[in-house]
Amino acid sequence: MWTATYLMQKSAYNNHYYLLVLVSSIMVFLPAHKYASLDVKLNPKLKSISMAQWCKWVIVLQLFIVYTYASLAKLYPDWLDNTFIELLLKPKSNYFLVGDWLQQKWVHYTLTYGGILFDGLIIPLLLFKPTRKYAFIVALFFHLFNSFVLQIGIFPYLALAFTLFFFEPQTIRNIFLKKKPLYSSEEVIVPNFKTPAIIIFLIYFLLQIGFPLRHYFFEDDVLWTEEGHRLSWRMMLRAKSGYAIYKVENKETGKIHNINLDNYLTKKQQRSATTKPDIIWQFAQRLKKQFKQDGQDVSVYVNCKVSINGKPYKTLINPEIDLANEKWNPFKHSSWILPSNNE
Repeated sequence: MWTATYLMQKSAYNNHYYLLVLVSSIMVFLPAHKYASLDVKLNPKLKSISMAQWCKWVIVLQLFIVYTYASLAKLYPDWLDNTFIELLLKPKSNYFLVGDWLQQKWVHYTLTYGGILFDGLIIPLLLFKPTRKYAFIVALFFHLFNSFVLQIGIFPYLALAFTLFFFEPQTIRNIFLKKKPLYSSEEVIVPNFKTPAIIIFLIYFLLQIGFPLRHYFFEDDVLWTEEGHRLSWRMMLRAKSGYAIYKVENKETGKIHNINLDNYLTKKQQRSATTKPDIIWQFAQRLKKQFKQDGQDVSVYVNCKVSINGKPYKTLINPEIDLANEKWNPFKHSSWILPSNNE
């Protein structure tokens, strides 16, 4: 249900929402109903006091991929020199008690490099028993800070909930399930579906590792083109603003219609349709289809200018290209996206 809702509204894309899609899909196959569940109350025969190790490692590996790519994505100039962090925190100056504090340079540097280190090291530190408790305390502060200051929805609490998978079963039992009987970890059960499960997991994680690398095979900077940005754990990396003028020209009469975006799109959709090339292209196709229904064969031209991280506005889309006549290839650079170094 979440995936269906997510796919219905492209302008609501968010890496955290994508993670929820993956986790929801993974949990379809996890035996999460074997102990403290309504299923067990209705059918006691389902009850089990153990959990297979693969259930833990699927979640841990998924988180490791998410955090690692999030750390690597931050290694670019506007992050490393505090440009983005300053832009991100500037509107928070009116926050109660912490507003002025958030404008301090040392805070910016702490968040900039602390973010890189946290994303890159948190999973290994949680897996390593001597550092586990300290890593959890840091994670607690980090995620609650993000929740309060950045207001990024449920992700901080989802991330904290996942830390359960890093602690010893005995620790979790003592805190949350005190009445649960002890389980002998000496027992090893090899499931009948071991081989097909390994193959499925291998394919899944190869895809998860490969998807975030797509943008390296496209021309130009992903921050500019957005090609390969989605499904890549490029989280909260840049501030992007823009404006676009859509012009629809009747091929037979030459009559020009200037499109009022308010008549077609919500404010959130407009932000995407003025900064993201694939959505600009999609809206152009939508306009072509709508005018065609009215019996008009039209061309659609877009004059779009975009600013990234407060830099001067530059033209994103070639205004002389008829986007209604262009094809979209998700695996190939679109030549109608102008280079990031254009003036």
